[in-house]
Amino acid sequence: MNAVKMLAVALIVAGALALVYGGFSYTKETHQAKLGSIELSIKDTETVNVPVWMGVGALVAGIFLLAVGRK
Repeated sequence: MNAVKMLAVALIVAGALALVYGGFSYTKETHQAKLGSIELSIKDTETVNVPVWMGVGALVAGIFLLAVGRK
């Protein structure tokens, strides 16, 4: 499989996942203070929403690359 087809498949998968899940979340840990052997830290959960147009665009771009790559 060449690079264009691999990119096309990756775009299709990413677009489909963006449409199904609508976003993703991750945990960010920040260190607030360190007093001797005691360390205070905070874990924040951040959520990133992926717009529908971005998922559809990735899906269409992947399908387009697959169609162009076959010629």
